[in-house]
Amino acid sequence: MDPQQILDLYSWEQGPCFRHPAEGPMETTVVVELHPRSGPAEPVRACRRCVLSMEGERRQLARELGYDYEPGHAGGPFPP
Repeated sequence: MDPQQILDLYSWEQGPCFRHPAEGPMETTVVVELHPRSGPAEPVRACRRCVLSMEGERRQLARELGYDYEPGHAGGPFPP
């Protein structure tokens, strides 16, 4: 899959990216939700560049461990 096909697997909204929040709101997607002991779940958002980086890390890990790579799960548990 090309990068745009991978990005199309996600839903995008304005928000801060967890890797560089100082850049302010940009198009991001929720990659995981944190569930603190008290209070509501908190979404962790990542921008397009970070999602592609995370997908690359998952692809490499899948290759090393002998799993099939399945895009669209950045931030999710591995193996899928």
